[in-house]
Amino acid sequence: MTVRLYLAFLLLVLLFTPSVEAAVPFTGKVVAVLDGDTIEVLQHGKAERIRLNGIDCPEKKQAFGQKAKQFTSSLVFGKTVVVVPSEKDRYKRTVGDVFLSDGVNVSYELVKAGLAWWYRKYSDDVILAVLELEAQLARRGLWRDPHPIPPWEWRKGKQ
Repeated sequence: MTVRLYLAFLLLVLLFTPSVEAAVPFTGKVVAVLDGDTIEVLQHGKAERIRLNGIDCPEKKQAFGQKAKQFTSSLVFGKTVVVVPSEKDRYKRTVGDVFLSDGVNVSYELVKAGLAWWYRKYSDDVILAVLELEAQLARRGLWRDPHPIPPWEWRKGKQ
């Protein structure tokens, strides 16, 4: 199945799934990259904060945090993306899947590069699981560290 066909299928499934019927996909230009897993996308002339679905990148002050931000920026900054919202998080950010114009899933690219964890607590996406395992086995990015600290554990230590 081609990437574009997969994206079209995914959008149709999401549009006709009752739990997300109010969450309509939208297209917008990325105007800010706050960190590896949080961007701002213009929607109706206003920047909407988007938290990438299914992943958790290292925090900016954590090892690989700046690399994750730079990687995300190189993928999306200034580009038009498709956002498929799934929910609002406790910080009122839109959580969603973000796709480049060629159908590339930004979350998948970050995990594949070893710059994000699959966020098991909030995602059952088996593709993210496979991509994370492949990155671990290849020792890409943060997986070069023998004992990488997941950001959710790192944040607990900072509070």
